[in-house]
Order: sequence, then C-alpha cells, then structure tokens
Amino acid sequence: MRWRPIVPAAVVVCLVLAGCGQQEGKGAPDASSPPVATAAPTAAIQAGIERHIESEVRRGGGYFQLAYGNKELRLKLVRVHTEYLSKLGPGRYFACVDLADISGDVYDVDFFLAGDPASMKVTETTVHKLNGQPFYAWEQKSDGTWQRITLKDASEDHLGVIRGRDEFQFLYRATLPQITGPARMWLPLASTDSFQTVEIKSIHAPGKQSIVPERQYGDKVLFLELGPEDSGKKIEIRYKVTRVEKAAYAAPAPDQRTYLNPERLVPSQENFRQIADEVVKGKTGDLVRARALYDHVIERMRYIKYGDGWGKGDAVYACDARTGNCTDFHSYFIALARSVGIPARFAIGAAIPSERNEGGIDGYHCWAEFFAEGKWWPVDISEGNKYTGLATYYFGHHPANRFELSRGRDLVVEPEPASGPINFLAYPLLEISGKPVKAAVEFSFNRSAPHR
Repeated sequence: MRWRPIVPAAVVVCLVLAGCGQQEGKGAPDASSPPVATAAPTAAIQAGIERHIESEVRRGGGYFQLAYGNKELRLKLVRVHTEYLSKLGPGRYFACVDLADISGDVYDVDFFLAGDPASMKVTETTVHKLNGQPFYAWEQKSDGTWQRITLKDASEDHLGVIRGRDEFQFLYRATLPQITGPARMWLPLASTDSFQTVEIKSIHAPGKQSIVPERQYGDKVLFLELGPEDSGKKIEIRYKVTRVEKAAYAAPAPDQRTYLNPERLVPSQENFRQIADEVVKGKTGDLVRARALYDHVIERMRYIKYGDGWGKGDAVYACDARTGNCTDFHSYFIALARSVGIPARFAIGAAIPSERNEGGIDGYHCWAEFFAEGKWWPVDISEGNKYTGLATYYFGHHPANRFELSRGRDLVVEPEPASGPINFLAYPLLEISGKPVKAAVEFSFNRSAPHR
C-alpha cells in the first residue's frame, strides 16, 4: 500500500486520539485515522518516533514544542498508537501519537518518517484532531494510495459509519505478564443476539478453562486458573461476526430495579437529579427528555484521555472533570437519565474501522441505550461529540461496524474476583494472588466482504 498525502509538508501535528480508554480506558478505534499500510517493522517505527520526540523535548526545555495557529504548544507524550504504525514504501513510514498540552488539551498528530529504520527522520507532522474532534478524514484511491479529504467532503463512511450490514473476523489477543503466584483471569465471550451473529472459531488459552455465566445480564465469561508456568503466554479468541445496523427496537418494559438502580460508579446523587431536572425542564415525554440529556452531555464534556480518573466509567468524575472517554460520557448520561426515571444501560465492545478492511483496532469502545415509548434507543454520545454532523444519527443508531463483547456494569460471576463485581468487561480482569494486574491486549480484524 502506498501513501500520498495531499497537504504541504508543513510542521503541524496530528496525533491519533481514537476511541476509548487505556487498560480500563485504552482508546477505541478511530474512524478517521489512516489505515494500516503494508507489513511494517513496528518496533523500529515506534523507536524512531520516540527518539524524535525525546530529542525535541530536550531541545524544548522539557516539552515537545509546536507552532499551531497563532500559539506555541508545549506538549507531553501520552502514547504512540502501535496499531497504526505503518511502512508506506521503501524507507517511508507513518506513526500516530497522542500529545497533551499544558492547557490540558490533547492533540492527535500524524507523523511521516523517512530513512533507514535505525536513523529515520520525521519529514512531516500534521495535526489531525483536537480533543478527539478531527480536522480531516482519509480516503483510499483506486490506485491504492490514500489522501486527506476535508470534513465537508467526507461521507458517513469516511467517519466510521457502515449502514446495513457488516461481516468480519475478529481476533481478541491478551498476553500474560509475569505470574508470581496463583492467578485467575476473567475474559468476555461475545454471543449472538438480534443484531449480531457470533461464531467462536477457536479459543487458545493456557491453564484450566471454564465458561461461566454472568448472573444479571446474561454475559458469558471465559474463566482461567493460571500459575507461574503460564507467564508470558498468549490467549487468543477468534470470532466470525455478522452484524447489522441497530436502530430503536421494541421490547417489553424493562425491570426498573435493573436499569434505574445505581451502580458503584454510576451512583444515585442529588447533584445528578438537579442537573437533569434543569436540562429537561418544560419538556414532556421520555424521548424528548433523553434527547435533551444527550445534547447536554455533548455540550458539557470534551473527549480527553489524559490525567487521572478517566476511562473507569465514573459518572461523578465525568460530571466534575467534564472530560473523559466513551465510558465516562455514557456513565454520565446513564446517571442523568436514571435520575429522572428513564431506564438506561451500558454495553461495551469494539468499533470496527470503516475506512480499511483489516488491521489493528485501537482498543475498546462502549455505548448506551435508554428506554422510551416501548423501545430501547441506542446512543453513542462520545462519537456524536467527535463528529458534530453525525450527532443526530448517533441518537437512535449504532452502525453495523460494531462488535459487542458484554453488557452491563458491576458484573457478578462465580467464582467472583477478590476485588468484587467486575466494573465492566472488555479487557480481561487478571488477579495474581488476589490483586489486579494488567495484561497486554490487542484487537484486530479482517473484513470478510471488503467494504471498499
């Protein structure tokens, strides 16, 4: 695959701040991020871009300094998006990086590099996004090259929306860290419902395996019992998925105790009720009131994955900080909706890129549904926040290029983790000697019927 940027090689920045979360908030897929090119020496590209940033930080007195508009940004490295590191051709490479300014804003930046892997140099740096909101999209041409297009010229498809139907293979991979004692691990197992047909092609995992049910929401969970001999081993689950676009769908009135009751990080608080009451004042009907709350969250919050507290789905944090990722956006919405008597629920999985047909996925993505007028209405508020032109679509729709791994919060399984009910389940929960430990996670996909 070749890459042909159409903007001048000026020094601007474009870090990819995609999707959601980093290990309890790693960043979810990004519809407008450039696609993965040919097989790339990703470790060399990552080392090259990190050397460049470190060098610039030393020159800049502790900051990566960047002239942007009429101001000088002073930036700190947040992370390199390893899933987008790409070799574009002989001696040409691409990298995406998150950089946070001292103001708290996060810039999504694209870097183009050239030269030998051991001594590659940055040739272009382009600002792609500010706080998750893109300045342009990407389009693949018939000759296989890619070019930037303005948002004005971008279609829904460029911005992550596939309508109708999508089919893909999905690989869920986790790598175990050093295990120093008895360990247990809980991983989500996706299942078929009215909107997705799921076939588990294979499960490769060490240790003693069992599949256990979640008590309240019906999720399936792969449970592993592990030991020191499993250190560094990989878990791989391969899926074949057919997914259809989701719109509002009729359903019996939900159990009020399940979808109105508080959860550990979505509590019932007077503050939520006061905010929601003010937002819905003078509005009648739950559908109209829910739209007012949806708009309020978009207006109040900024999509920023930086600092402490984000990515846990903590509604109080989201309300106070007014920033976060998809878990925080939707937890805040759910808390507000429940406070005025509108049942609402949470689900999590992955957004499958629309602008390419294979490659890595930048972590999990989550969404919500609320109940009104005899139907469950899907919403995706963090995507509506990023893509203003799609805010109406995301109130009542989830595109076909989604994959749901689990539903609900405070998940209860047997055996139960030492840490108690599981907050939500997209990345695995690993406990070693009863203490939570992170495992490295990778998502990737291959579209069965090429979309483009």
